[in-house]
This record gives sequence, C-alpha cells and structure tokens, in this order.
Amino acid sequence: MAVKKKKVAAPSLLVELGTEELPPKALFDLSAALGEHLYKGLQQAALVAQDSEDYAVYATPRRLAVKVPAVLLRQPDREQERRGPAIQAAFDGHGVPTKAALGFAGSCGVAIDKLQRLETDKGSWLVYRKRQKGQAAKKLIPDILAEALAKLPIPKRMRWADMDAEFVRPVHWLVLLHGADVIPATLLSVKSGRHSMGHRFHYPKPIALRNASVYPDILEKRGYVIADFAKRRHKIEQGVARLAKAKQGRVLADDALLDEVTGLVEWPQPILGEFDKAFLKVPPEPLITTMRDNQKYFAVTKKSGALLPYFITVANIKSRSPAKIRKGNERVLAARFADARFFWDTDRKSKLADHVAGLADVVFHKKLGSMGDKVERLAKLAGAIAVDLGADPTLAERAGLLSKADLLTGMVGEFPSLQGTMGRYYAGHDGEDPQLATAMEEQYLPRYAGDRLPQGDVGRAVAIADKLDSLVGIFGVGEEPSGVKDPFALRRAALGVLRIMIEQGLSLDLRQLLGRSAAGYGTLIQPDGVVERVYDYMMERLRAYYQDKGISVDVFESVRVCRPVQPRDFDQRVRAVMAFRKLPEAESLTAANKRIRNILRQAGKVTQVDSDDSSLLVEPTEQSLAKQIDAMTTQVSPLFESGDYSVALKALAGLRDSVDKFFDDIMVMVDDTALRDARLRLLKRLGDLFLRVADLSKLQS
Repeated sequence: MAVKKKKVAAPSLLVELGTEELPPKALFDLSAALGEHLYKGLQQAALVAQDSEDYAVYATPRRLAVKVPAVLLRQPDREQERRGPAIQAAFDGHGVPTKAALGFAGSCGVAIDKLQRLETDKGSWLVYRKRQKGQAAKKLIPDILAEALAKLPIPKRMRWADMDAEFVRPVHWLVLLHGADVIPATLLSVKSGRHSMGHRFHYPKPIALRNASVYPDILEKRGYVIADFAKRRHKIEQGVARLAKAKQGRVLADDALLDEVTGLVEWPQPILGEFDKAFLKVPPEPLITTMRDNQKYFAVTKKSGALLPYFITVANIKSRSPAKIRKGNERVLAARFADARFFWDTDRKSKLADHVAGLADVVFHKKLGSMGDKVERLAKLAGAIAVDLGADPTLAERAGLLSKADLLTGMVGEFPSLQGTMGRYYAGHDGEDPQLATAMEEQYLPRYAGDRLPQGDVGRAVAIADKLDSLVGIFGVGEEPSGVKDPFALRRAALGVLRIMIEQGLSLDLRQLLGRSAAGYGTLIQPDGVVERVYDYMMERLRAYYQDKGISVDVFESVRVCRPVQPRDFDQRVRAVMAFRKLPEAESLTAANKRIRNILRQAGKVTQVDSDDSSLLVEPTEQSLAKQIDAMTTQVSPLFESGDYSVALKALAGLRDSVDKFFDDIMVMVDDTALRDARLRLLKRLGDLFLRVADLSKLQS
C-alpha cells in the first residue's frame, strides 16, 4: 500500500503598500525592485524555492504590491555542524579529553559525550551537531519586508506628519497576508491588515481581502483598480489605438509616454480630443513636445507621419460626461498651442545669425568662457574636419558659428529639448544652405545609445567638433567624469564621436583632432597630457561599445596595444582579429606570438643591424622561415597600407607550419651571441608582422 507524502503547507503571500500618488516614471522600477528584494529575502530564509523566481508584482499610482504563490509556514529544520579540534589534539594517549576538547564542549554548551567524531580525507575531527528548528514565517517576514523596502531605489525619501518613517510618498495602509492570515507588523508607521482600498473616486472604500489568492482580481471587480501594470498598459495601448483608427490615423509611438501614463491611472479611460487645424502650420515637433511633456497626451498622425488635428488623453475615471473632460483638455491644449505659435511667429522675425552675438552672454562653463567662445572654436574645428571629409569647409564653419544660435530663441527657451531641431527650421526659413540647416539638428546626434547618426558631411563635421570641444575643455580644467557622475554627458559625447567615425566609415585621425581642439582653447586649459587623457577615456568607451556587441575584451586589448589613431581603422582591426580567431591556424599562431613576446621580453633589447643578416642563420628550418617572412612582408605590406587586415592575417596564417617547426627544431637562446641575436631579430620581424594588425599574444585560448 502506497504511503501518501505529507503535503507541506505553503500558502500565497501578499504584500500591498498603499500610498499617496507615486512618481509615475519611477513606478515600474520601484515595483520590480520590491519584488526582487522581497523574493531574495524569502529565499535566504528558505521559505521559497531556491531554483526559481515565482512571484508577481503590481503597481498603480497608489500602491505597490507583490504576490508570492507558495511561501512555507515555517522554515525547514536545519542540521548545524560545528567543527572542533582534531581528534589527535582532543584526547591524550589514554583517551582522556584534553583542555582543547573540554573547551570546545563548553563553548557548545554540552557535555563531552555529546560530541561526535567526523572522518575526512584530512583526518579525524571532533564535531558538535544539533538540529535547529525552523522559525515561523510570520516571525521572519516583517523583517524581510522591512529590508526589501529599505533597498528600494529611492533617491530622496520623505517624512510625513510627525512620524519618523521615510518613504518615497506617505504610506496609508499595509496589507500583509499569508494565506488567509494577517501577519502582524508595523512598517513605515502603519499597522498591517487585510484591507486594501479601491479607486479614489469610483470606490473610495476599504476592500477586505479574504486571503492572498483573491488579489488582484477583487480590486478590478469591486474596486475599479487594475493593479497589474502590464495589463493596464496593454489596455491603454489598445484603447488609444482604437480611437486613432477611428480618425484614419495612428498613435505616434512613444513607449516612455505609455509607461508614464500607465503610472498615472488606475482605471484608464482614453478620450479623443481635437484641435484647430490652423495650429498645424507650426512645426510638428513643438506641438508633439507640448502634448507629450506638458499634457501627457498621445499625438495622432497619418500613415505618412504627418500630424492630424487630434490627440488622445487618458482619464483616471469613467465619466458620465466625457464630453466635458474632452472640452476641458481641448481648452488647455489650445492655450499651449497658442504659445507655441507665438514663439514660432516671433522667432522668425529675426534671423538665426542675429542671435550669434548674444551667445557671448550665455555661459558654456565658468572656466571655459561663453557659448560665443565655444562656437568660434567649434567653427574652426568643423571647417578642418570638413576638409578631411572632402566637404565644404566654409559651409561647415558657418554651420559651427550658427550651431547654438537657436538657444536664444523663444521656442527653445520654452522647449529646451528642441535645440537643434528649431535651428533647422529657422535656418531653412532664413534661406541658409540646406546642408547647413540639416547640420543644425544633426550636431546633437546621436542623442542616446542606438540613436540615428548625422547623414551629411557638414552635420558630421559639426557633431564631431562640438563633442570633441566639450571633451577636451572639461578634461582640460580637470572636471572629467568620476564614478557614476557625468554632469556634462561626456560619456555620451565620446561614444557619439566613436560611433560616427566607425559606423559611417570616416578616416579621421582622432588624436590629431583632439590636438587641434586643445590648441583652440589656448591658455584656458592645461594642455599637458590632455590629448592622451581624452584619447584613453574614449578608448574605455570604445571597450564598452565592443562589449555591448559581444566582442570579448581580449580582442579589444589586442588591438588597443597598437594604439590606432583612427577609430575606423581600430574597427577594421577588431573585425580582422575576430575573423582570424575562426581560422584553424589561429590557436597555434596565437601561442607562437605569446612565445615570441616572452622570449623577446626575457632577452631585453634586441640589437638591430642595417644589413640582411640571414646568412648568420645556420639551420635549414630557420633559413626557410626567414625566406618566407621576406616573401610574406612583400605580400602583406600593401594590404596593411590599404587597411585590408582580414586578408593580411589570413595570409599570415600560412606561416603556421614553418613557425611551429621553428619552435620545435631551434633553440633561440644559444651561447653564440651573433647567432642568438640573429634568431631574436628573426622572431622580432615575425612578431612585428602580426603587430601591424594586433598583438595576438593578448588573445585568450
């Protein structure tokens, strides 16, 4: 007869923290962090499975919640083992306990006969074993939760009323249920219970939770609250798409706005609004920006991307008079759009060039002068870069000079995120060259990881010049980034320059451009070592760039040793090394390069000679290798010059058999000084061939 296993009781655990309105942009991260830290705490206490992460998080503007489906009522009992002295030291020759044994027993609080013997590969030991009874979950969970709350990523906590508790917002209720039982606790000055709260307007009453399992369904059915962030987000996404489709349009994709709106409502109700078509004469960017940033509205566009005269707002209540909500939002938006139209009309009354003089009154950096000083430096550097790119230097210089002029326009003053974008419109209105107008916007690209890059040479020249000027200037006054602090966004600037040069195949000498930029500052910066410091900083950003692409650090370091001055050239070498690693000869030649480096390092400085000394080589193996190196040098040198490193390394791979035979047959460090030096020079020639691409000795097996 089969014996039934006793089922271990493990009911669901529910934690819900009720608050005043939480920051919508932080809501998702807060809930995710609470779930992660709570579950880890439960794992450490052995109350949940160790090999899974089975829990759900919930988040609305007024609550953070976590539900864990199976949490033990108490910890499993655990066997504790404490090792004491070795048996040899614990008993004398007559088997009498020594002071060491008696002291160990005393420290364990037991008599000597309660100790046991442990046999190991390293000998026998005295041990004390005892069974520790597991604690009840209700005793442990309050502390686990308190620790999880303390670890939440809250930059600045607040206090409320006369309480000592601190949290991101005042806390009003705490649900702490294990199955059907309330776990008694007081956290953040609130006592735990089984009552949640419904929607602030639709159901502003307590909702008793019979047990943890009814959550979150009961909130939606009775309380007009969709607690699941993802479910609420999906409902909003579908609702706004449906309303846009009804007007033969589509919602302008914006995941950040969708997340933020999801964090603002508990019972989302999308509402379609309309605005005067006359506002469409204003460029779309200011209209979209004010809808998104100021009002949290979704813009509606045609399939072509052109704006339609509609918007969608998401209310937090299901109103009996949605028309009133719509009209109210339309009035607010009309006022916002009227401001944008005013700025647009007013700004066009003067030319972009008229604002350049005013940049002298705008501070770039207290130690580096005004924005007017910056654009003068930027213009010269952009002109020089344009020459290198084969573009019009005069046009690039003018683009550099006008690049920051839109900062003094009313529109950019109201919407700082539109810098560059409005410069493009105003330059076009002023009749500037279309390439220059485009460069006004492209100078800021890329704005973030994965963003698009400048498409015109004038835009590329200004974008590179602007970023290098900031990097050199800030480094030159000793304010380079440290740790996570990067107030001048230099990491983004460095990566932006590298991406433009690499991904658009620009053959630009980075170190030379840094030198030109440093020269433009004159005595404003300390020039000593600034070029090398910025170059090294950019190389660290390049390392991260390749790591994000899955390229190992050893490949990067093998190329970095050669210190290429062109990021594009650096990238070509990286690709060549990646291709080389796939060759069957790669492992052997990598090992050979390591041997060459070690031998040359141990030998010290290798004496060079002006004439061919291959006649000093006496063995057929080394003579053969010398001839092959001569032939290979002739073959691959043009490939190195043209940057065709992959083909060059593939050709060099043909030396494997000869190199292997050399190391098998030849002793390099012989007593005959002339012969030894000749062999060292042979190895150096071989190693230098590979170093024309990378230091393969840096590669890991």
